[in-house]
Amino acid sequence: MTAYELLQERLRQAPKVWLITGAAGFIGSNLVETLLRLGQTVRGLDDFSAGYQRNLDEVKALVAPGQWARFTFIKGDIRDLAVCRQACAGVDYTLHQAALGSVPRSIEDPLLAHAANVTGFLNLLVAARDARVARLVYASSSAVYGNETSMPIQEHQLGRPLSPYAATKFMDELYSEVFARCYQTATIGLRYFNVFGPRQDPDGAYAAVIPKWIASMIQNEAIFINGDGETSRDFCYIANVMQANLLAAAEPNPEAANRAYNIAVGERTSLNQLYRNLRDRLVADYPHLRGAQPTYRDFRAGDVRHSQADIHQAMEKLGFRPTHTISQGLDEALGWYKRSLS
Repeated sequence: MTAYELLQERLRQAPKVWLITGAAGFIGSNLVETLLRLGQTVRGLDDFSAGYQRNLDEVKALVAPGQWARFTFIKGDIRDLAVCRQACAGVDYTLHQAALGSVPRSIEDPLLAHAANVTGFLNLLVAARDARVARLVYASSSAVYGNETSMPIQEHQLGRPLSPYAATKFMDELYSEVFARCYQTATIGLRYFNVFGPRQDPDGAYAAVIPKWIASMIQNEAIFINGDGETSRDFCYIANVMQANLLAAAEPNPEAANRAYNIAVGERTSLNQLYRNLRDRLVADYPHLRGAQPTYRDFRAGDVRHSQADIHQAMEKLGFRPTHTISQGLDEALGWYKRSLS
C-alpha cells in the first residue's frame, strides 16, 4: 500500500475534525468532498468572493447523506480575526486554500492581494496557534520561484518574485517559519504547480487556462495564447493535490513540518501541446474544432516562461506519489468539463 492508502485507512478508523478555508472554491470543495468520503468531520469557511455555492451543492449531491451531515459551513472572511478564531476552535487540522489566486489581478490590485493573502493568512496563523491546531497546511505557489530558470526547479532555488501575488505567497512562507520559531506552530506549505480538474471556474478575466480553453472550444470561441505558445507549465491534476494535502496534514515525522514542498507531476507541457491535447480530445463531439488553430498575442506581464517541479522532497518526506499525469487527469475530468461547460 502507498503512504496515501495507509493514511486513508487510518483516517477511516480514527476520524478527525478538519477546517478548510476557501471551501466553496475549486480546490477547497474537492477537499471537502474527499474528506467527507473518508468519514471525517469537516468545517468549511468561505466568503464567496472566489468560491461558489454551486460547488458545495455538487459535493452534497455526490456524497452520502450521512457524510454530508458531518459538514458545517461558516460564511466569513479570513481578513476578520474573529471569524478565523471561530473557524479554528476545536479543529485538529486546517487546510488553508482561501486566497486571491491570480497574477494579473494582483498586478491590478496589490492591496487586495496583500489583504487576502498575507493579512488573512496571518489571522489564520494566530487563530490556529491559539486553538492549538495540530497542523496548518497552506496553499503556496510555484510563483515564488519568480525568474529562476533552472529546470526542474528545487525548493531552495527561489528567484525574484515577478508579481504581487508571488510576493504574497513568499511572505506566507516567511510568516510560517517565524511562527514555527516563536510559537512552535506546525505548518506545511504546498507550492502548487498549475492545478486543474472538476469545479475549476472557466469564467472571467482571471480564469485558469484549461477550463477557459475547454469552454471556448466547446462554444466555438477564439483561443488566445500569450506569446509563441512554447511557454510551458507543470500541470497537476486535482487528485494529486488532494493526496498532498492529506499527507502533509497527518505526516507524523516532525522533521517534515515547517517547510514548503513542490506539488506537481514533474513534467512540462507547452501551451501549444496543451491546445492540441484539448482539441484532439474534444473534436469527436465538437466537429467545428477540426483544423482549428489558436490566435497568438503578446506575452502577459508577470508570467514566467517555463515551470517544472522537482518533487523528490515531497516524495521523500511526505510519501507523495502522483497518481495522474496531465493526460490521465484530462481523461478523468473531461466528462465533467463537457457537462458543466457546454
